[in-house]
Amino acid sequence: MQRPLSIVIPIHSLDPGGVERVALGLAMEWKQAGHAVTVVLGRSGSPNLCSAPPLEYWQIPTRMPTASWETPWMVHSLFTYLLRHRCDVVFCPGNTYAIVGAAMKVLLGEHAPPMVLKISNTLDRPDMQPILRRGYESWLRVQGAMFDRLVSLSEPMQREICKATLASIGHVPVIANPVITRKRLKHLGRIERRTNSVWQTSYLAAGRLVPQKNFAMLLRAFARASRPHDTLTIAGEGPERKALGQLAAELGIAERVRFPGHLASIDPLLAEADAFVLSSDYEGLPGVVVEALAAGLPVLATDCCVSMSCLLDEGRTGILVRRGDEAAFADGLVRIRRFQTDSHRARTIAAGYEMESAAQRYLDMMADVRRCHRSKAERQRNLKLMSPRASRHPLH
Repeated sequence: MQRPLSIVIPIHSLDPGGVERVALGLAMEWKQAGHAVTVVLGRSGSPNLCSAPPLEYWQIPTRMPTASWETPWMVHSLFTYLLRHRCDVVFCPGNTYAIVGAAMKVLLGEHAPPMVLKISNTLDRPDMQPILRRGYESWLRVQGAMFDRLVSLSEPMQREICKATLASIGHVPVIANPVITRKRLKHLGRIERRTNSVWQTSYLAAGRLVPQKNFAMLLRAFARASRPHDTLTIAGEGPERKALGQLAAELGIAERVRFPGHLASIDPLLAEADAFVLSSDYEGLPGVVVEALAAGLPVLATDCCVSMSCLLDEGRTGILVRRGDEAAFADGLVRIRRFQTDSHRARTIAAGYEMESAAQRYLDMMADVRRCHRSKAERQRNLKLMSPRASRHPLH
């Protein structure tokens, strides 16, 4: 039986987010497997704390709002925790936590525990200005040197990470993004897809309402391509909520666009929809697409990550268009309503992103990281013990 691990996961807050949801799901699986898991929270007073999984949460009490400087506060919180508590591995659940993990390596030096970083977003960032992109490329190489493992979500992504960070392929294990449990996979698999209406298509999108998702382009494309009875639902919450509502009104489609906000589950929406659409400029491996495939929905998506072509199985389960191309996306909205997806194939692909299998693969990988870390520490201690003897050479 695998020796229990002590795992620490830094999370800015329990506000809705795909990275955080996956991390908490993994944490529950690890806890149920007998491992000690602590979630170090950076932000206090989250309204979602009461509905969070029953895990061990640790935070520094403060009445100050920390949302506007969440990363420095997260660094402070995790550093304080690691000074007081021992752990076997720190699991950084997404790209945004890379700076936090790197800070621990600098602040704790040789006393830093092993650090594992899951690469949750594509490393190709065309949205950045050239000068920022050069700095970002240097930062990626730093990550390759600092972290004990960089977890990729697919084999195409693994190649991208190795190229960008200069990490060896053995340093970058592939573990499919664990976005769906076996129970939910079975539930979504039981949804019976109805025959598409000739007159009406119900489109569904989901995600945080932030610029990365490019919902503004989706609204403009929908205004160009939709018919009078077509509808669009965008599930999620975020800072662009008001601006997107205003844009829908300006485009004259407000009555056919729905913003239900953050939902505990989008499964009822997946059952009602005719097609799922993803308009993002960049992603890692979007969990919402996996959920849509599990429900047997055809998918229209931008080429926002290197994994998207695999998800859509080269056109068998959906349509891929160029990111940021409004005209191509509008054309895709027309094509997807006539698209005959391979629902069985879609659900088979989705099954590869099951939570339970991925959780065990993470545990195996982290146990190996702990062994390597302890072996390295032992070698360093032996070298230090040998050093004084070397200075007392008989010739001296």
